[in-house]
Amino acid sequence: MDDDGRYRDGRSDFVRGAKDIAKVAKKQVGKKMGRGADKVADEYTKRSYKRFEEEDDDEDYGGTRANDDEGHSDSTEGHDEDDEIYEGEYQGIPRADSGKAGGLDGAADAQAQQFRDLSAYEAERRKDQDELAQQYETILQECGHGKFQWTLYFVLGLALMADGVEIFVVGFVLPSAEKDMCLSEPNKGMLGLIVYLGMMVGAFVWGGLADRIGRRQTLLISLSINSVFAFFSSFVQGYVSFLFCRLASGVGIGGSIPIVFSYYSEFLAQEKRGEHLSWLCMFWMIGGIYASAMAWAIIPHYGWSFQMGSAYQFHSWRVFVLVCALPSVAAISALTTMPESPRFYLENGKHDEAWMILKQVHDTNMRAKGYPERVFSVTTIKTVKQMDDLVTLGDGAAWHQKERFISPRACLLCDGSTLFPSFPPASLSSCSYYGLTVWFPDMIKYLQKQEYASRTKFFAKEKVEHVTFNFTLENQVHRQGEYFNDKFMNLKMRSMVFEDSLFEECYFEDITSSNTFFKNCTFIATLFYNTDLFKYRLVNSKLINSTFLHNKEGCLLSDVSDENNAYMVYFVSFLGTLAVLPGNIVSALLMDKIGRLRMLAGSSVISCVSCFFLSFGNSESAMIALLCLFGGISIASWNALDVLTVELYPSDKRTTAFGFLNALCKLAAVLGISIFTSFVGITKAVPILFASGALAAGSFLALKLPETRGQVLK
Repeated sequence: MDDDGRYRDGRSDFVRGAKDIAKVAKKQVGKKMGRGADKVADEYTKRSYKRFEEEDDDEDYGGTRANDDEGHSDSTEGHDEDDEIYEGEYQGIPRADSGKAGGLDGAADAQAQQFRDLSAYEAERRKDQDELAQQYETILQECGHGKFQWTLYFVLGLALMADGVEIFVVGFVLPSAEKDMCLSEPNKGMLGLIVYLGMMVGAFVWGGLADRIGRRQTLLISLSINSVFAFFSSFVQGYVSFLFCRLASGVGIGGSIPIVFSYYSEFLAQEKRGEHLSWLCMFWMIGGIYASAMAWAIIPHYGWSFQMGSAYQFHSWRVFVLVCALPSVAAISALTTMPESPRFYLENGKHDEAWMILKQVHDTNMRAKGYPERVFSVTTIKTVKQMDDLVTLGDGAAWHQKERFISPRACLLCDGSTLFPSFPPASLSSCSYYGLTVWFPDMIKYLQKQEYASRTKFFAKEKVEHVTFNFTLENQVHRQGEYFNDKFMNLKMRSMVFEDSLFEECYFEDITSSNTFFKNCTFIATLFYNTDLFKYRLVNSKLINSTFLHNKEGCLLSDVSDENNAYMVYFVSFLGTLAVLPGNIVSALLMDKIGRLRMLAGSSVISCVSCFFLSFGNSESAMIALLCLFGGISIASWNALDVLTVELYPSDKRTTAFGFLNALCKLAAVLGISIFTSFVGITKAVPILFASGALAAGSFLALKLPETRGQVLK
């Protein structure tokens, strides 16, 4: 073979050898580096080929060339240090000095040494964050507090309002929805809890995502999911589909609280932060008032409905569900006009985007204050070094575990000590607050039932013949009566009981009943036409020559659910929500004056005392008054917890931490509701003592938290 042929063969072998090494490197490194591995392998091949060409240029073209083995050996030799490529270049980490690596094992060792120590890198990152925090506070003070912050206040307030509405929707529609869906008691209980479970999942998911892709974008996604499934839930007919839609709606709105407070806080200077975050909490109250008012105005109007045959029904409570989705839709529309948090951009190295938004804040406020000529003086803002997702685990680990991906925000969850200080007071407050707020209405209903039962009328051994009953029969007990040729037509029977009675040649037509039973009765030649008096209502009764024709379809309810009771539920919820207004105002005015810890501990102690007085509430009016007192006092502790949580965690982990804590609070709420409601009608002492103890423990543990008043936002 001539020299040219040997040259071409040698070059081909060299290139093939370089490609083989690149493939092996790509295979071993690819799992650790992701897309960066492709670049490393391709670059290695290109540089090896280039090196071969350069070496060849140094020799005479017609001279003696290395044999095939030598060419292949050259291809596997380590390359020049100046040409060395390592995966850190594609991860954004500055290159560290290192020597040549011989072979794949040597290259892997050298490559591992090029990664910076994680703790040292984190220390640099914390230093950058501290410098950014100080500069960012100065910039916010230059921007001032004005039109931009107030506009954002109302926009985010709509999102928080949607969260408040979501809490009340299911409770308000249950009395009506149980008729359409034939809900049993376990089904009603699950429907009441499913919203909290959805919000728990949503808080965890959206909180973590907001630290990844941004506050604004994540909030838009979560609110969109909430509004879409809230809309669907007003039209679906079955229990399972309705349950799923309310679960998905809860997942969507679960991101509201952690994102809204974090988002808004990053536009507030230190001296305004505590006050204005407390003012923002008022929208949760407005959401409750909105839901109560809409339920009061819409649900009792049963004429606001239509149906298509017996398969599809759209009653007034579905109109209410539809109306309750409006705050979320309005928040989405308004949020599209607002920018992303500049602090989020700076934490992720996006200097120019952050600068433009801060300039927008400055110019908007200055124009509104009458100083359009003032120029935004900031030219450069500190950005934070980006944490590499790829970290080394040390020489002691196996080769396939040397390096692995880890999210810097996941470190928050790895270190339990970071979350633990704020978790106990928040979870205890959540357990007691939500447990009591659900227990209050159930206790009021129980007291109503007791009062209703006390007005029951008793009749014994009555004889009625040739009488037509065409009026409502309610809350009566008839024993050993005899009814001959009587007509019961076009009437409602509520809480009626007939015991050991005789009905002969009677006629029942168009009867609607609830909590009505015939026990040990005898029916002779009696006709039931278009009634809901099914046989299960005839307990141990005899039917002799009696007939049922055209029985009514639908659900049979054992509880009394009339218009007056519905109005009472809405009215009590309206009062309880409105009662938090004084607490909101006081906490907003004093938050920056007395500090977060004093507000939290003081409100928890007073709430504990007011909770103790619940044991003296033996009437409906007394329970309502104590409910309002407890709500008005406890809201201040919630506001303080929200402000503390925002200020306690750094910006790159803020919504993750807030979401995680909010998820735990929702879990505590589910436990509190389950525990408290199990004692309704049994005893008041256990729920009251449990809630008082939880609030007392929460106030004590709150003192262990650091005071964040006067600190810049981390």
